[in-house]
Amino acid sequence: MYNMCTRHIKLFAGILLLSVNLNACKPDVRENGAALKFFDLKKLIHADSARLTQAKVRVFKTVTHNNSGSQTKQVSIADWGRELNLFAASDINKPAWRQSYTTQKAGDSTTYLATDEKLTMQRMVVYKKQGKVLQIHITNTTKNLLSQSAEQLIYYPDSLYIINKQQQVMLLGRNSYLIKGIIKH
Repeated sequence: MYNMCTRHIKLFAGILLLSVNLNACKPDVRENGAALKFFDLKKLIHADSARLTQAKVRVFKTVTHNNSGSQTKQVSIADWGRELNLFAASDINKPAWRQSYTTQKAGDSTTYLATDEKLTMQRMVVYKKQGKVLQIHITNTTKNLLSQSAEQLIYYPDSLYIINKQQQVMLLGRNSYLIKGIIKH
């Protein structure tokens, strides 16, 4: 009787552990393409990344740290997905966030504003003309007990991207980064 009970407990514990592990391995849940509530930033960045990688475009990239001197180099970006990852990571199309953003349209622009200051992506403005994206401007913020940061991300498909980040870390101080990439075809 004791052995049978022990086996059942082990079997139950194994099933429980397996189900917890399977839930932890779930991919980042997004809404399917037909039901997206907001602009599909992730799709745009992935498509542009693939196109730019295939075209093997060069970039005049300028990096500035703490407003002290900048360095500009002409470089080839081997992995545009990695280069533009901060933009893709700002996507707001998760089912849990359906009610977390308001949408305001004015002329050629659509603005998405967070309704909760705890969300990282606070503001995104998408400028379009005749259905084509001309510019995206994103404001991201994070704040916790040890640090706070603010990012301004600007993307002009086919021509320019800017990443401007201000960061304050307790005990380490303030840092600022500015990355500007001019895309050359």
